[in-house]
Amino acid sequence: MSRDPGRIVASGPEALRASVEALAGAIGERNVFRPAALAAAAALVADVWRDQGWEVGAQTYELRGVVCANLEVARRGVTRPDEIVLVGAHYDSVLGSPGADDNASGVAALFAISRALALSPEPARTVRFVAFVNEEPPFFFTQAMGSHVYARAARARGDDIRAMLALESLGCYADAPRSQRYPPLLGWFYPDRGDFLAFVSNRRSRRLLRRTVALFRERSDFPVVHAAMPALLPGVAWSDHLSFWRQGYPALMVTDTASYRYPHYHSSDDTPDRLDYAALARVADGLARTVAALAAPDGLP
Repeated sequence: MSRDPGRIVASGPEALRASVEALAGAIGERNVFRPAALAAAAALVADVWRDQGWEVGAQTYELRGVVCANLEVARRGVTRPDEIVLVGAHYDSVLGSPGADDNASGVAALFAISRALALSPEPARTVRFVAFVNEEPPFFFTQAMGSHVYARAARARGDDIRAMLALESLGCYADAPRSQRYPPLLGWFYPDRGDFLAFVSNRRSRRLLRRTVALFRERSDFPVVHAAMPALLPGVAWSDHLSFWRQGYPALMVTDTASYRYPHYHSSDDTPDRLDYAALARVADGLARTVAALAAPDGLP
Protein backbone atom coordinates (compact mmCIF):
# COMPACT_ATOMS: atom_id res chain seq x y z
CA MET A 1 0.00 0.00 0.00
CA SER A 2 1.41 3.38 -0.99
CA ARG A 3 2.16 5.93 1.71
CA ASP A 4 2.30 8.80 -0.78
CA PRO A 5 -0.27 11.23 0.71
CA GLY A 6 -1.10 12.53 -2.75
CA ARG A 7 -2.41 9.05 -3.62
CA ILE A 8 -4.72 8.65 -0.68
CA VAL A 9 -8.31 8.43 -1.89
CA ALA A 10 -10.42 8.81 1.22
CA SER A 11 -13.35 6.44 0.72
CA GLY A 12 -13.89 2.91 1.96
CA PRO A 13 -12.06 0.94 4.65
CA GLU A 14 -8.77 0.56 2.80
CA ALA A 15 -8.53 4.25 1.97
CA LEU A 16 -9.27 5.15 5.59
CA ARG A 17 -6.61 2.69 6.71
CA ALA A 18 -4.14 4.29 4.29
CA SER A 19 -4.85 7.72 5.78
CA VAL A 20 -4.38 6.47 9.34
CA GLU A 21 -1.20 4.57 8.45
CA ALA A 22 0.24 7.63 6.72
CA LEU A 23 -0.29 9.78 9.81
CA ALA A 24 0.16 7.35 12.70
CA GLY A 25 2.44 4.86 10.98
CA ALA A 26 4.77 6.58 8.53
CA ILE A 27 4.88 9.85 10.50
CA GLY A 28 3.95 8.69 14.00
CA GLU A 29 4.06 10.98 17.02
CA ARG A 30 3.48 14.54 15.79
CA ASN A 31 3.49 17.62 18.00
CA VAL A 32 5.58 20.74 18.60
CA PHE A 33 8.10 18.64 20.51
CA ARG A 34 8.67 16.77 17.23
CA PRO A 35 8.44 19.69 14.82
CA ALA A 36 9.60 17.80 11.72
CA ALA A 37 6.85 15.22 12.21
CA LEU A 38 4.25 17.93 12.87
CA ALA A 39 5.29 19.70 9.65
CA ALA A 40 5.12 16.42 7.75
CA ALA A 41 1.59 15.84 9.06
CA ALA A 42 0.51 19.33 7.96
CA ALA A 43 2.03 18.73 4.52
CA LEU A 44 0.17 15.40 4.26
CA VAL A 45 -3.16 17.05 5.08
CA ALA A 46 -2.56 19.79 2.51
CA ASP A 47 -1.49 17.28 -0.16
CA VAL A 48 -4.55 15.09 0.36
CA TRP A 49 -6.88 18.05 0.05
CA ARG A 50 -5.13 19.36 -3.07
CA ASP A 51 -5.42 15.88 -4.56
CA GLN A 52 -9.18 16.09 -3.91
CA GLY A 53 -9.27 19.37 -5.83
CA TRP A 54 -9.45 21.86 -2.96
CA GLU A 55 -7.56 25.12 -2.59
CA VAL A 56 -5.89 24.91 0.83
CA GLY A 57 -5.55 27.87 3.17
CA ALA A 58 -3.35 28.04 6.26
CA GLN A 59 -3.64 30.01 9.49
CA THR A 60 -0.18 30.01 11.05
CA TYR A 61 1.10 31.00 14.46
CA GLU A 62 4.23 30.32 16.49
CA LEU A 63 4.30 28.15 19.59
CA ARG A 64 7.50 27.38 21.51
CA GLY A 65 9.56 28.49 18.54
CA VAL A 66 7.67 26.23 16.11
CA VAL A 67 5.51 27.58 13.29
CA CYS A 68 2.17 25.76 13.51
CA ALA A 69 -0.73 25.75 11.08
CA ASN A 70 -4.46 25.22 11.05
CA LEU A 71 -5.33 24.08 7.52
CA GLU A 72 -8.63 24.86 5.85
CA VAL A 73 -10.65 24.21 2.71
CA ALA A 74 -14.13 25.46 1.92
CA ARG A 75 -16.97 25.11 -0.54
CA ARG A 76 -19.00 28.28 -0.79
CA GLY A 77 -22.74 28.02 -0.42
CA VAL A 78 -25.02 29.11 -3.24
CA THR A 79 -28.08 30.59 -1.56
CA ARG A 80 -26.83 31.10 2.03
CA PRO A 81 -23.09 31.60 1.61
CA ASP A 82 -22.66 33.55 4.86
CA GLU A 83 -24.01 30.66 6.94
CA ILE A 84 -21.25 28.16 7.71
CA VAL A 85 -21.20 24.46 8.56
CA LEU A 86 -17.73 23.62 9.86
CA VAL A 87 -16.23 20.15 10.31
CA GLY A 88 -12.87 19.83 12.06
CA ALA A 89 -10.37 17.32 13.41
CA HIS A 90 -6.98 17.78 15.05
CA TYR A 91 -3.97 16.22 13.35
CA ASP A 92 -1.45 16.39 16.21
CA SER A 93 -0.89 13.54 18.67
CA VAL A 94 -0.12 13.50 22.36
CA LEU A 95 3.45 13.08 23.64
CA GLY A 96 4.58 9.46 23.42
CA SER A 97 1.79 8.25 21.12
CA PRO A 98 1.50 7.72 17.36
CA GLY A 99 -2.15 8.73 17.72
CA ALA A 100 -3.97 6.31 15.43
CA ASP A 101 -7.39 6.58 17.07
CA ASP A 102 -6.57 9.95 18.66
CA ASN A 103 -6.75 11.43 16.15
CA ALA A 104 -5.63 10.02 12.83
CA SER A 105 -9.03 8.31 12.70
CA GLY A 106 -10.74 11.70 12.93
CA VAL A 107 -8.53 13.14 10.19
CA ALA A 108 -9.19 10.10 7.97
CA ALA A 109 -12.93 10.67 8.38
CA LEU A 110 -12.41 14.37 7.64
CA PHE A 111 -10.73 13.39 4.36
CA ALA A 112 -13.61 11.07 3.48
CA ILE A 113 -16.22 13.74 4.18
CA SER A 114 -14.36 16.46 2.28
CA ARG A 115 -13.93 14.13 -0.70
CA ALA A 116 -17.63 13.34 -0.73
CA LEU A 117 -18.60 17.01 -0.48
CA ALA A 118 -16.18 17.94 -3.26
CA LEU A 119 -18.12 15.58 -5.55
CA SER A 120 -21.63 16.49 -4.34
CA PRO A 121 -24.03 19.15 -5.69
CA GLU A 122 -23.36 22.70 -4.56
CA PRO A 123 -24.53 23.30 -0.98
CA ALA A 124 -26.87 26.07 0.11
CA ARG A 125 -24.62 26.94 3.06
CA THR A 126 -20.85 27.24 3.00
CA VAL A 127 -19.07 24.11 4.22
CA ARG A 128 -15.61 24.41 5.76
CA PHE A 129 -13.19 21.64 6.67
CA VAL A 130 -10.44 22.48 9.15
CA ALA A 131 -7.49 20.40 10.36
CA PHE A 132 -6.51 21.83 13.74
CA VAL A 133 -3.07 21.78 15.35
CA ASN A 134 -2.13 21.60 19.06
CA GLU A 135 -5.26 20.08 20.52
CA GLU A 136 -3.37 17.73 22.83
CA PRO A 137 -1.81 18.43 26.26
CA PRO A 138 0.03 20.47 27.39
CA PHE A 139 -1.93 22.93 25.21
CA PHE A 140 -5.46 21.62 25.72
CA PHE A 141 -7.76 24.10 27.50
CA THR A 142 -5.27 26.91 26.73
CA GLN A 143 -5.18 29.73 24.20
CA ALA A 144 -2.40 27.86 22.37
CA MET A 145 -4.88 25.32 20.97
CA GLY A 146 -5.16 25.61 17.22
CA SER A 147 -8.95 25.54 17.45
CA HIS A 148 -8.88 28.37 19.99
CA VAL A 149 -6.80 30.49 17.61
CA TYR A 150 -9.17 29.65 14.77
CA ALA A 151 -12.44 30.18 16.64
CA ARG A 152 -11.30 33.48 18.14
CA ALA A 153 -10.33 34.76 14.68
CA ALA A 154 -13.65 33.57 13.26
CA ARG A 155 -15.55 35.50 15.93
CA ALA A 156 -13.44 38.61 15.32
CA ARG A 157 -14.28 38.41 11.60
CA GLY A 158 -17.95 37.97 12.37
CA ASP A 159 -18.15 34.51 10.79
CA ASP A 160 -21.67 33.09 11.04
CA ILE A 161 -20.84 29.51 12.04
CA ARG A 162 -24.19 27.78 12.43
CA ALA A 163 -22.79 24.31 13.21
CA MET A 164 -19.38 22.98 14.23
CA LEU A 165 -18.68 19.23 14.35
CA ALA A 166 -15.44 18.07 16.01
CA LEU A 167 -14.34 14.60 14.85
CA GLU A 168 -12.52 13.05 17.80
CA SER A 169 -11.31 9.43 18.01
CA LEU A 170 -13.58 7.49 15.65
CA GLY A 171 -11.94 4.12 15.09
CA CYS A 172 -12.69 1.86 18.10
CA TYR A 173 -15.86 -0.27 18.33
CA ALA A 174 -16.55 -3.36 20.46
CA ASP A 175 -19.65 -5.47 21.00
CA ALA A 176 -18.49 -7.32 24.12
CA PRO A 177 -20.45 -6.72 27.33
CA ARG A 178 -18.90 -4.07 29.59
CA SER A 179 -16.67 -2.81 26.76
CA GLN A 180 -18.06 0.71 27.33
CA ARG A 181 -17.47 2.93 30.36
CA TYR A 182 -18.84 6.36 31.30
CA PRO A 183 -18.34 9.24 33.72
CA PRO A 184 -19.93 8.59 37.13
CA LEU A 185 -23.63 7.62 37.11
CA LEU A 186 -24.12 7.77 33.31
CA GLY A 187 -23.60 4.04 32.96
CA TRP A 188 -27.09 3.52 34.37
CA PHE A 189 -28.63 5.17 31.31
CA TYR A 190 -26.47 4.13 28.34
CA PRO A 191 -25.35 0.84 26.71
CA ASP A 192 -22.52 -1.23 28.19
CA ARG A 193 -21.30 -2.32 24.74
CA GLY A 194 -18.98 0.03 22.85
CA ASP A 195 -20.51 -0.55 19.43
CA PHE A 196 -22.01 2.91 18.89
CA LEU A 197 -21.03 6.38 17.71
CA ALA A 198 -21.54 9.16 20.27
CA PHE A 199 -22.70 12.72 19.59
CA VAL A 200 -22.05 15.00 22.56
CA SER A 201 -22.85 18.66 23.18
CA ASN A 202 -23.35 21.17 25.95
CA ARG A 203 -26.84 22.36 26.82
CA ARG A 204 -26.61 25.47 24.65
CA SER A 205 -25.96 23.34 21.54
CA ARG A 206 -28.69 20.78 22.20
CA ARG A 207 -30.90 21.88 19.28
CA LEU A 208 -28.00 21.36 16.88
CA LEU A 209 -27.29 18.02 18.56
CA ARG A 210 -30.84 16.76 18.14
CA ARG A 211 -31.00 17.86 14.52
CA THR A 212 -27.62 16.37 13.62
CA VAL A 213 -28.47 13.02 15.22
CA ALA A 214 -31.84 12.93 13.46
CA LEU A 215 -30.20 13.58 10.09
CA PHE A 216 -27.53 10.94 10.75
CA ARG A 217 -30.14 8.33 11.68
CA GLU A 218 -32.06 9.04 8.48
CA ARG A 219 -28.89 8.37 6.45
CA SER A 220 -27.10 5.60 8.33
CA ASP A 221 -27.98 2.47 10.29
CA PHE A 222 -24.86 2.77 12.44
CA PRO A 223 -25.81 2.75 16.15
CA VAL A 224 -25.88 6.19 17.78
CA VAL A 225 -25.99 7.51 21.33
CA HIS A 226 -26.32 11.21 22.05
CA ALA A 227 -26.34 13.50 25.07
CA ALA A 228 -26.35 17.21 25.89
CA MET A 229 -24.55 17.58 29.21
CA PRO A 230 -22.71 20.16 31.32
CA ALA A 231 -19.26 20.92 29.95
CA LEU A 232 -17.70 20.24 33.36
CA LEU A 233 -18.60 16.55 33.17
CA PRO A 234 -15.38 14.61 32.37
CA GLY A 235 -15.08 13.98 28.64
CA VAL A 236 -17.81 16.33 27.44
CA ALA A 237 -15.44 19.17 26.50
CA TRP A 238 -12.40 17.09 25.56
CA SER A 239 -11.84 18.26 21.99
CA ASP A 240 -11.86 21.23 19.63
CA HIS A 241 -15.59 21.93 19.98
CA LEU A 242 -14.73 23.50 23.35
CA SER A 243 -12.99 26.40 21.58
CA PHE A 244 -16.17 27.15 19.63
CA TRP A 245 -18.35 26.96 22.74
CA ARG A 246 -16.08 29.56 24.30
CA GLN A 247 -16.78 31.88 21.35
CA GLY A 248 -20.53 31.34 21.55
CA TYR A 249 -20.87 29.05 18.54
CA PRO A 250 -23.10 25.93 18.51
CA ALA A 251 -20.83 22.90 18.39
CA LEU A 252 -20.70 19.21 19.18
CA MET A 253 -18.24 16.34 19.34
CA VAL A 254 -18.57 13.13 17.33
CA THR A 255 -16.56 10.33 18.94
CA ASP A 256 -16.09 6.67 19.81
CA THR A 257 -15.79 8.01 23.41
CA ALA A 258 -11.97 7.64 23.43
CA SER A 259 -10.73 6.78 26.93
CA TYR A 260 -14.14 5.46 27.99
CA ARG A 261 -13.80 2.63 25.45
CA TYR A 262 -10.35 2.49 23.90
CA PRO A 263 -7.74 0.79 26.15
CA HIS A 264 -4.78 2.29 24.24
CA TYR A 265 -5.84 5.93 24.61
CA HIS A 266 -2.88 8.33 24.81
CA SER A 267 -0.37 5.48 24.81
CA SER A 268 2.41 4.16 22.59
CA ASP A 269 0.04 1.32 21.68
CA ASP A 270 -2.40 3.61 19.84
CA THR A 271 -1.31 2.15 16.50
CA PRO A 272 -3.09 1.76 13.14
CA ASP A 273 -3.51 -2.01 13.44
CA ARG A 274 -5.89 -1.63 16.39
CA LEU A 275 -8.72 0.21 14.61
CA ASP A 276 -11.93 -1.07 13.03
CA TYR A 277 -11.83 0.34 9.50
CA ALA A 278 -15.05 -1.27 8.31
CA ALA A 279 -16.93 0.50 11.10
CA LEU A 280 -15.00 3.73 10.50
CA ALA A 281 -16.03 3.65 6.83
CA ARG A 282 -19.70 3.33 7.80
CA VAL A 283 -19.31 6.22 10.26
CA ALA A 284 -17.57 8.44 7.69
CA ASP A 285 -20.21 7.70 5.06
CA GLY A 286 -23.02 8.56 7.45
CA LEU A 287 -21.27 11.75 8.53
CA ALA A 288 -20.66 12.84 4.93
CA ARG A 289 -24.36 12.48 4.17
CA THR A 290 -25.22 14.30 7.39
CA VAL A 291 -22.93 17.24 6.68
CA ALA A 292 -24.43 17.58 3.20
CA ALA A 293 -27.88 17.61 4.79
CA LEU A 294 -26.88 20.24 7.36
CA ALA A 295 -25.68 22.45 4.50
CA ALA A 296 -29.01 22.13 2.67
CA PRO A 297 -31.57 24.96 2.90
CA ASP A 298 -33.70 23.14 5.50
CA GLY A 299 -30.82 21.35 7.23
CA LEU A 300 -30.37 23.42 10.37
CA PRO A 301 -32.83 24.08 13.19
